[in-house]
Amino acid sequence: MEVTYEFVHYGKEFEPEKNTLVLDVGMKTAPGVIDHHHPTAEVECTASLIAKYPNLVLDHIKRKDICGEGDEPPQLRIITHRLPDFDAVASIFLALKLIETGQLDPFMDKIAQYTKMVDSASLPKTLELSATPYSILRALFTRIRNGEEAVNQERVREGLKFMNFLYSKSKEGHDILQNRVLFSGIDRYESAMRKVENDYFNYLYDLTLAQKIVLFLPLTSGQGKKKVDGLIIKNPGNFLLKEWARRDRENSSLNEGFTLVMTIFGNKRYIIGVDREKGVNLRGFADLLNKKEEEKRMVSERPLGFQWYGGDCPFFDYRIVDSPQDGTSLRHEEIVDALLSFSENL
Repeated sequence: MEVTYEFVHYGKEFEPEKNTLVLDVGMKTAPGVIDHHHPTAEVECTASLIAKYPNLVLDHIKRKDICGEGDEPPQLRIITHRLPDFDAVASIFLALKLIETGQLDPFMDKIAQYTKMVDSASLPKTLELSATPYSILRALFTRIRNGEEAVNQERVREGLKFMNFLYSKSKEGHDILQNRVLFSGIDRYESAMRKVENDYFNYLYDLTLAQKIVLFLPLTSGQGKKKVDGLIIKNPGNFLLKEWARRDRENSSLNEGFTLVMTIFGNKRYIIGVDREKGVNLRGFADLLNKKEEEKRMVSERPLGFQWYGGDCPFFDYRIVDSPQDGTSLRHEEIVDALLSFSENL
């Protein structure tokens, strides 16, 4: 089957279209458009939605419809978000496997449930990071260079190859949650494991340049607030920042790891996330930032085409805040001050 891939920004809405699957983007959950980033979605990632409701794929894509005339191979278009992550490539793999076999099997479901843990940042902190598929795929992605379109395509190619490996090993009876032996003896995977191990030392160096804060965040369940450690870091040199930070009891003042991590890329892209296990969220913080963003853009006469994303879907439950797609107009100090003000006014 000939498959073509297209990549779009998060938040773009789509309607179902013949011979097309929209995955991990699209702002709805329907046959042909499977996304979990909208307020009415279930508490699932896209891969686990496909496993839970395989007919979202099978009822929309019929082999007779995607087959060309004569000797032409079947044609299928897949749309996902730019810089596809674990959930995006797992969703593509599961969708293609469903089209191929016509049914979900236990090994496909195992990949879907692992992906749900990854996408919700719920991997157990006791896991050896260098021996779990999430970290290994992240390490493989760091090798990919060139322009964004080439990176997007290569991430899909690399990701599908890796998912097929996990699927095959799962069918053989291997555990995929944490398994160093599974990846041993394969040069590219052993190299990736070493890269993850070295990433911890990159984290320790980044920590010397980071800003540590202590703040209050609202409880997810009920009223009240909780005191937590936060970490603010610009342009990190490690690729598993939130995983290392949330495990870092030694360097966090409350000895519970850094519950909040603010990551800044190039002074324009801000991602703020909190640890799900700590029972807190950032509800209302994106609204505060959007108000300040609007005021700042009015002064500079810069159009307000995009907004801060506040994680307002059941899966994220306000645990993540992401800056506007066209970059924030707020200065770094204004964003940090807004976070501290958010904490003080709870």
